[in-house]
Amino acid sequence: MRYLASLAILLSGCAGLQLSMVDSAYRAPSNVAVYFTVDTNGGEPVAGLLAEDFQISEDGHVVSVAESQQTIINPELAAEHYTLLLIDMSGSVSESDQVPLIEEAAQEFTSALEDHQRVAVYAFDGAEDIHRITGFTRSSGAANAGVGRISSFNPQDPSTNLHGAVISAIAELDTAMERSRVPLRFGTVVVFTDGTDHAARVSAQEMADGIEGSAYDFFAIGVGDEIDEGTLGDVGREGYVMVSDREAIRAAFTEISERIVQMTQRYYLLSYCSPARAGVHTVTVQATTEAGSGSLTYEFDAEGFGPRCNPEQPPPFDTSRPGAAPRTHGRRSRGQRLEINPNRRRPAASSAPASAVDTSSDPEAGAQ
Repeated sequence: MRYLASLAILLSGCAGLQLSMVDSAYRAPSNVAVYFTVDTNGGEPVAGLLAEDFQISEDGHVVSVAESQQTIINPELAAEHYTLLLIDMSGSVSESDQVPLIEEAAQEFTSALEDHQRVAVYAFDGAEDIHRITGFTRSSGAANAGVGRISSFNPQDPSTNLHGAVISAIAELDTAMERSRVPLRFGTVVVFTDGTDHAARVSAQEMADGIEGSAYDFFAIGVGDEIDEGTLGDVGREGYVMVSDREAIRAAFTEISERIVQMTQRYYLLSYCSPARAGVHTVTVQATTEAGSGSLTYEFDAEGFGPRCNPEQPPPFDTSRPGAAPRTHGRRSRGQRLEINPNRRRPAASSAPASAVDTSSDPEAGAQ
């Protein structure tokens, strides 16, 4: 097994697409694979591309699709995506009439994501630690069912430890990533809150430093008159929704869940059989859509390559690296406000009666 000796991203200055390398690998008999993201130059994720939407060239010469058998492998063979939903259950929320609506919106949110990634739900109040509602699990529908515990949650401290909760959420994701058995791991934190930090256990700067230093994506949803838009922008670096109408809460959760799914589906694992049999070669992968085109390049060593290649084989990505994969896009200093249609909604998910805190003995819980 050999790993790519060097990686170099080449972006076309006038193209409409940006391809960003995540990882790559090659091995005998002649397998070459690259894992990358596709976005527009404006930063919007590009999902749904097929193998024929990509052109592969080696040393400037187009590689025949028939000869290379280029294909898109199911990326779940090499990567896992995690989303942690962090819900404000401080006194101002838990004592309001919004809880059933929040619970319903959160169930729709987890239902939308569970087919694509692992989802966990935590609550926070004024206490130092966040409270697990349901942990990361392999069980289909587990996170969705666990959200039904929100309505019976009783805060330990009615204050709001927003800054500390975000730091704790990052730590929970760190732990989940370290336990994962796949080589590539990606995380997202989504924060729902109705107020600013009052507990002052952790400063705003400490929270900002934690976000800046992590590899995860961050979204935020704010509701009510108390929430400060600047705070939402500081938390939701990949975007935030601010709603004053409680009826728009569901639409806000829908907007964020759809964006997360799109960001998950912007990852592509392209594999092919190289015609090269010796020497170091430069590969260019170019994507072309109605939005334009873009490309990336990298190098591989074909020493010992030969026939009988199967491009469907999972690539030999490095499994020894702990934690999340590096980010493929820049970090904004403050997130962009996302506009929503309050009438958008998904069918409500069914709830399951349960206790307020996840005491499941499921061995998969806690991010296996």
